[in-house]
Amino acid sequence: MINNLNNSQKQAVVHVDGPMMVLAGPGSGKTTVITERIAYLIGDAGVDPSNILVITFTKAAANEMKERFLKRAPREGVRVTFGTFHAVFFMILKHAYHYNASNIIREEEKAQFMRELVHSMRLQYDDEGEFVQGLLSEISFLKNSRIRPEHYYPMNVSQEVFSAVVKEYGQFLRRYKKIDFDDMLVYTYELFAERKDILAAWQGKYRYILIDEFQDINRLQYDIVRMLAAPANNLFAVGDDDQSIYRFRGAKPEIMLHFPQDYPDAKIVSLSFNYRCPQDVVQMAEKIIGYNKNRFPKEIQAVKPGVCSVTVERFASQREENKRLVERILGGEAALGETAVLFRTNTQARLLMEQMMEYNIPFVAKDRILDIYGHFIAKDLYAYIRIAQGSRRRHDFLKIMNRPKRYLSRDSLLGETVSFDAWQAFYADQPWVEERIVRLLDDIRAVGGMRPFAAVNYIRKAIGYDAFLKEYAEYRNIEEEGLMEVLDTLHEASRDFETFEEWFLHIEACRKKLEEMNRRQEGKKGQQDAVTLATFHSAKGLEFDVVHMIDVNEGVTPYKKAVLLPDMEEERRMFYVGVTRTKEKLHLYVPQRVNHHEAELSRFLIEAGYV
Repeated sequence: MINNLNNSQKQAVVHVDGPMMVLAGPGSGKTTVITERIAYLIGDAGVDPSNILVITFTKAAANEMKERFLKRAPREGVRVTFGTFHAVFFMILKHAYHYNASNIIREEEKAQFMRELVHSMRLQYDDEGEFVQGLLSEISFLKNSRIRPEHYYPMNVSQEVFSAVVKEYGQFLRRYKKIDFDDMLVYTYELFAERKDILAAWQGKYRYILIDEFQDINRLQYDIVRMLAAPANNLFAVGDDDQSIYRFRGAKPEIMLHFPQDYPDAKIVSLSFNYRCPQDVVQMAEKIIGYNKNRFPKEIQAVKPGVCSVTVERFASQREENKRLVERILGGEAALGETAVLFRTNTQARLLMEQMMEYNIPFVAKDRILDIYGHFIAKDLYAYIRIAQGSRRRHDFLKIMNRPKRYLSRDSLLGETVSFDAWQAFYADQPWVEERIVRLLDDIRAVGGMRPFAAVNYIRKAIGYDAFLKEYAEYRNIEEEGLMEVLDTLHEASRDFETFEEWFLHIEACRKKLEEMNRRQEGKKGQQDAVTLATFHSAKGLEFDVVHMIDVNEGVTPYKKAVLLPDMEEERRMFYVGVTRTKEKLHLYVPQRVNHHEAELSRFLIEAGYV
């Protein structure tokens, strides 16, 4: 088998002792290199299979690696340890503390505790699920970064409140003798730091450590691995700094870039052949990623020919963009299961999903697609529209009466049914507040006579909902851009409907379809013969015959929040990951308007020379 490898692959495979870093770009055969090196260690270097540890980032990747090696060497393969960071570290903790599976807190248990804590602390939120997940994500980031709560500036609540939330969550875990996935890392680090005898035992057990997707490692994982690999330092790190796109999880390309400083005697080999992508795709990708400063320089060569594999097309709107994409899919350019639509953020796919539903094109989403029709912004719009249609339910008025701020009190709504006359009478001694109720009534009457698209525009601009969202984002210390993106998407979604009834029926049908799809995803019953919809993050590690990339615009990719150099370089890496998913064709779509805002061509296309 080793004779079928290219020279750089052979160099990696036959390396035995000491640290090595393998720079493995897209389609460079890194899985083959890892499995062949394991076989070489056992068969040629005489290493005991039980002394080899192979770490991956997902359970699926670990299982795939194990299955491939078992086919290669079934007798030895059962003694090699394959696992994720969490699985390996939990195994270590089981031996030290006698943990078992019942000690691992389930995700629903975490969410339930956090919901109850949020209620008991009377914290304000609009979308409970989003708020709870936001708090849990920040706690996870805190643990993985080993930052103390008092040194962290939270995004969802004040620093004081967040410190209290972290404390209560920790007490809850200890009370019920539970650990979460992040604790598996924290406790293993503490165990190795405090118990050198236990560390020495595991160092003797795993004398050879191989890590796949090394660019995704975070600081805590790296620190533990370094402890485990010492003193022999037989650490074989395989990854691509150009595909490091999980900074939000604590993974930074700097860890990989500093590997040669951490291990001055490390050998470095670059897998320089791309076996996946056509030549023009490789050349395009290399031009773009070459603009990044903080990276290992590489020269990648395409094995497959190809000079007409990339198309770049401009459209007047996203609807025209999606129409062309749907036409291509229906035209049978590739099997549905070999077709992917990639995008920067998961809100971008909403309009496309709805058009695909209209044409009965089956699709699966790698990400849980945000139900924007269930978002609090959508519920606010619905409340305005229901009142415009004649609703006088107190519930509807409570939702919007201070969005924007009108200084109206809940106590001013005396019954379950609202009378504007009685409401005005309540504020008879405050004419300036009474005037606001009169203005609200005038606005409601205006909305009632409009088509959905015009009505949403009126609510946003004339009534002042855009200004309310800006103030809300500042008050809650959350990003205004994300809220505006949801509102823009909702606004665009209303464009094709003549009446509110038509739009609401469409919304109901879409929500049912989305719920059904998310249930299928959670149950792992995705269709094989279906188009894959995925963000750049979720597409990493996958490959398809044909890749469509939508909204290749400035402000989308790169995303508008990317201002500092490290952020822009990460955006460029994400785009690089996206374009290198294709095996045959790459279609790039550039609408002139995104969510009814003028949008420029992405700088990445300019960098690639496609102008």
